Amino acid sequence: MFYEIRRYQTRSGRRADWVRYMEDVVIPFQESKGMSVTASFIDEEDADGYVWIRRFDDEEQRRALYTAVYDSDRWQNEIAAAIRELLIPEKSVVTRAVPTPNSGLG
Repeated sequence: MFYEIRRYQTRSGRRADWVRYMEDVVIPFQESKGMSVTASFIDEEDADGYVWIRRFDDEEQRRALYTAVYDSDRWQNEIAAAIRELLIPEKSVVTRAVPTPNSGLG
């Protein structure tokens, strides 16, 4: 099992719009495809920072879920465009993390 810790930078002043879009559209859509979203955060020290975490059982599951989400018509024709409008894609950072034995997330 592993987690993706995803750190995004929203366009200046657009974080509230991003959080609303994530909570109303992106997270429910991804969960409907089987994605496990563990947490979602705003950055207390960066007015445009946002972090969220997803969990995967293994690499095979991650690949299958990526295909189900990112190759879908809805993602390609609707969601991706909205994301580009709200985020600065080149400032996104994705970290894969494996919990330690006593982390509580294992």
